[in-house]
Amino acid sequence: MVTLFGTDGVRGVVNATLLPELAFQLGRAAGAYFSGEAGVHRFLVGRDTRISGTLIEAALASGLCASGIDVDIVGVIPTPGVAYLTRVKGYDAGVVISASHNPFPDNGIKFFDNHGFKLPDATEEKIEELLRHSDEIPRPTGEKVGVIRHVHDLADIYRNYVKSTAGTTLSGFRIITDSANGAASDYLPQILEELGAEVIATHREPNGVNINNNCGSTHIESLQERVLAEGADCGIANDGDADRCLFVDERGQVLDGDHLMLINSLRMKKEGRLNHDMVVGTVMSNLGFGKALKEHGINTVSTKVGDRYVLEEMRKNGYSIGGEQSGHIIFLDYNSTGDGLITAVQTLVTLKESGKKLSELRELMTTYPQILKNVKVYSKIGWEDNELIQAAIEAGKQELGSEGRILVRASGTEPLIRVMGEASSLDMLERIINDIASVVQQELGIENE
Repeated sequence: MVTLFGTDGVRGVVNATLLPELAFQLGRAAGAYFSGEAGVHRFLVGRDTRISGTLIEAALASGLCASGIDVDIVGVIPTPGVAYLTRVKGYDAGVVISASHNPFPDNGIKFFDNHGFKLPDATEEKIEELLRHSDEIPRPTGEKVGVIRHVHDLADIYRNYVKSTAGTTLSGFRIITDSANGAASDYLPQILEELGAEVIATHREPNGVNINNNCGSTHIESLQERVLAEGADCGIANDGDADRCLFVDERGQVLDGDHLMLINSLRMKKEGRLNHDMVVGTVMSNLGFGKALKEHGINTVSTKVGDRYVLEEMRKNGYSIGGEQSGHIIFLDYNSTGDGLITAVQTLVTLKESGKKLSELRELMTTYPQILKNVKVYSKIGWEDNELIQAAIEAGKQELGSEGRILVRASGTEPLIRVMGEASSLDMLERIINDIASVVQQELGIENE
């Protein structure tokens, strides 16, 4: 049973729950796992712009070296950049120091295997088992200890690769970018400019503590305002580590991951690149997403939340596109994980080839009203067995019937219970979701601690 790793690596508040000592020992354990065979072993390590990034990077790299692993440090780079470079440059594994969309005091550690894929649960369990018995991990000496190198030039390889996926120029577009003061700051604006677009770059001045602060894909309001003020064709928002991407159309309306998967899959189908005419979503995908795809002869399958589970479904069945409503979108022809930069470029190519405004493409999908409430809890363990919570959920489902749905789940990365619902009637839905959230708050809410 995995307890240290969540749905997206190890996360916590640095120097409180995510200690540098833990990062060091995790480096030793991961190094021991990946260095099972004789020979030289190399890891690539990248990070986002958090002030704690170099601290955790140094501790983790030291732990890897203590296991005999050579470590190449690429510096600030989008998470998908590490996945791509790990694969094409022949590393044993890649590591990203990031807590994605979380606030700056948090940080995290997530691993990619030599193919650029996130580690499956079974591998994380083995690494955690090694960590629990760290005193048994061998300690190489002499020439067998690992060394650290700085390889910032690798970032250009990823930057140029993303640009190459366009296959056309983006001249004529006026675009506002919001880099969340994160890893995309020195990447996406430059890529779009080199492709010929006029770019107004916002939130691209990271100072270590402003990552995701009222900006980026989780705080998209300022981007909406700027798109309207500048008369732009669209706006693009990434999150802190740039594996997410959301768009804003020329009217200031948001296109989430469902919208972006829909419009891109239609182009892929037209070009004969949509394997099995299938798109992989999650249980959080809007009801309108599946209906819109079906109208165009495309099927969809849902996984549990987490782009790693989307990817597992894609790899198992050979599907070519999948993702999450939050903006994690995987174009498996281009990269092995959610890539906010490739999503941005591919969507702009789709927009250019359509000859339409982005608002017109957005109208291809009718979005059912959706409400999501996050309840902060003192513990997520055992919430499924709480009789009052389950009774409230069942009552809500009975009232909605076939006109909507309810999904209650524990967050994989934060101490939250997420209560989500969709229905044709917003008033009824709001009342039902509030009732369920109130019961969760009463039973498990942090105020009851």
